[in-house]
Amino acid sequence: MKYGIALFPAKKLQDLANSFRMRYDSHYAWIPPHITVKEPFEVSDDNLPYITAKLREIASNLSPVEIDVYKVDTFSPQSNTIFFKIREHKTLTALYEKLHNEPFEENKKYKFIPHVTIGQDLSKDEVADIVGRLKMKKVEHHEVIDRMQLMYQLENGSWTVYETFRLGE
Repeated sequence: MKYGIALFPAKKLQDLANSFRMRYDSHYAWIPPHITVKEPFEVSDDNLPYITAKLREIASNLSPVEIDVYKVDTFSPQSNTIFFKIREHKTLTALYEKLHNEPFEENKKYKFIPHVTIGQDLSKDEVADIVGRLKMKKVEHHEVIDRMQLMYQLENGSWTVYETFRLGE
């Protein structure tokens, strides 16, 4: 089965992200606004108890994660994705690095750019227009997230929480 690991920000940021996602994100109904800290990966049913035990161990040894959202940005021209950009912080980087060491695979596909997606699967012209307008808006949000979620993907493509792990306990 396909799993991923995400952080869910506070309702205030989720509401702001959803105000854009309803219009601009084709995955709006599949998963709430989140920060992906581990891209989707396959886990067999036999290996799931080991993976959850490792995640419990990782969570207990790390501090809660600080996030600072500070602007709207895009991955264009590589991808027509629009997002709230998050400043790199040592707590977020430490979590990401732990999730890309044994027993987890290293992410060789993408550089880690902390963000909350607010638009995707748009045309190049739509991205240019939307980003141009949104960059004029002031976007600031700070919080500390003390939980990470192991998610699994359902047959319809949507994601749901399998287990939640408290950071720093």
